[in-house]
Amino acid sequence: MDIYWHRRDHRTVDVRGLAGEARLLPVYVVDPAVVETLGTRQRAFVHRALESLRARYRELGTDLVVRHGEAAAVLEGLTAETGAECVRYAEGYTPARRVQQARVDDRLETRRFVDTVLVDPASLMGGDLDVARENSTTRGDSGAEISSYDTYSQFYRAWQREPKPDPVAEPNADRLVSVERLDDHESTALPFADVDPSISLPEASQGAARERLEAFCDRGLDSYGDTRDDLAAAVDNPTQAVSRLSPYLAVGLVGIRELWQAVATRYVEATGDVERNVESYGSEIAWREWAYHQLSVHPQLATEDYDPLPNEIEWRDAPADLAAWKRGETGFPLVDAGMAQLEAEGYIHNRPRQVVASFLTKHLLIDWRAGERHFRDRLIDYDPATNPASWQWIASTGTDSVDNRIFDPVSQFEKYDPDGRFVRAYVPQLADVPAEVLAKWPTLEATTRDEYAPSYPDPIVDRNEGFRRAKAVFGAALGEQ
Repeated sequence: MDIYWHRRDHRTVDVRGLAGEARLLPVYVVDPAVVETLGTRQRAFVHRALESLRARYRELGTDLVVRHGEAAAVLEGLTAETGAECVRYAEGYTPARRVQQARVDDRLETRRFVDTVLVDPASLMGGDLDVARENSTTRGDSGAEISSYDTYSQFYRAWQREPKPDPVAEPNADRLVSVERLDDHESTALPFADVDPSISLPEASQGAARERLEAFCDRGLDSYGDTRDDLAAAVDNPTQAVSRLSPYLAVGLVGIRELWQAVATRYVEATGDVERNVESYGSEIAWREWAYHQLSVHPQLATEDYDPLPNEIEWRDAPADLAAWKRGETGFPLVDAGMAQLEAEGYIHNRPRQVVASFLTKHLLIDWRAGERHFRDRLIDYDPATNPASWQWIASTGTDSVDNRIFDPVSQFEKYDPDGRFVRAYVPQLADVPAEVLAKWPTLEATTRDEYAPSYPDPIVDRNEGFRRAKAVFGAALGEQ
C-alpha cells in the first residue's frame, strides 16, 4: 500500500500519482508553511475544493485523510501507522513546497510525479531539476538564476518538441484503502472553513471544472483569438470570450493534460480562422508552461527580480497612491474598472490585468512586488508561477523582449473597450458618461469631468507626466542615461 499525498491537486481524475496497480490511501496535510502562502480568497476556494474531493472519495468507498501539521512529520507518522511502503505526490515548484517535499524525501520512501505542467521543466534542462538549475542557468547581476532560454520563443520551440502525455483515468474504487483501519483521525476537520472570501465563489469541484471546459470547447474555443481582448464580449459573454478556467487550474480541479487534450483534439480538426483561434488558446497554455519554467529555475520569482536591470530601479514609496490603486480610485477608468472587477469577483480579465499592472509599476513607479502581493490576496485564480512572471514581464524585470514597455491606459481603453461597456459595468459613477468622453477622461479639464461624474475621483497622476517619469527612471536603470 502507498500513500497518495494530495497537494495542489484537488481532484481524482488525471492525477499520475493515483495511476498504476498499487493500493492507495489518499491524504491531505494542512501544513502551516504552505497555508501562509495562500491568499484569503483562495483559501476559501481551496476549502470548497477539499469538500468536493472528500465527497468524491466517499462516493468511491473510502475517505480523504486530513491531518494538520508539518508535512514530513505527519506523513512519517501515517506511514508508521498504516505500514505504507511509499508516499506518492506531485512535484511543487514554489520555495515553500520545495522545502516541504525535500523534507519528506529525506525521511521517507517517495515517488514524485509531474502533474502541474505538461512538460517537466527538468526535461528542458537536461535531467534532474536541482542539478539542472546549477548547470543550465545563467545569473544576473544580483546572482539570481535565470533560464538558459532568453525568450519565450526560444523556450516555445524547445517545449513544442517535447511529448505531451495523455490524461490518466480516475483510480478504481477497489484500489483505494478504507480509512477504518486508522485510529480516530478520519473525521479531521477540513481547513479554512471559517475563512470569509467576501465574494461569491464559483462551484469548486472537478465536475464543475469539467463542465466549464466542455462549455468553452463547445462555445468559446473556436473564436478565442478574436474575443480574448474584446472587453465588451467579456461583459456580455464572460465564459465564451475567454475560458474562465483559471480558478480551476490554479487549485488543480482540472488537469493540465485533460485541458491540453481537449484543445489539441479540436486543433487537429480545425481549419482557417478556427485553427488560428484554437492555436491562440494553445499558446496561452504554453505561456503558462513558460512561467513554470521560470519558477523552476528561479524559485524566488515572487520576491526577486528575474532578470535584474543594470542599475537599481528607483521605485517610489507612495502608500496613498498604492491604496488608491487597490481601491480602484485612480481616476483612470480602465484601471479602476479592472481593480473593481478584481475586488468584486476575485478575478480580473487579462487585458485590464496587464493595464493595471503597468499603471502601478510605470505610471505610479511602485514596486511590482506590492502589486503581486495584492493579487495573491484577492485572486481566486492566483497562480504562483504565472502571477509573478506576468508582473515581472510588465515591470521590465522579467522576460519581455521590450526593455521598457508601458501600457497607456487611455489608448488601451480606446482599443479594447471603445464603447465603454467594461468600464460602465464595473465603475457605476461612470455609467452615464458617453464613450467619447470616457476615452479622453484622464486628459480632460477637471471642470469637464465634474460635469459628467462629480463623485468619481480625479486622476492621481498626470497621464503624460507619468509616462515621461517612467521613461526616465527605467532609462536610468537600463543605463541609457
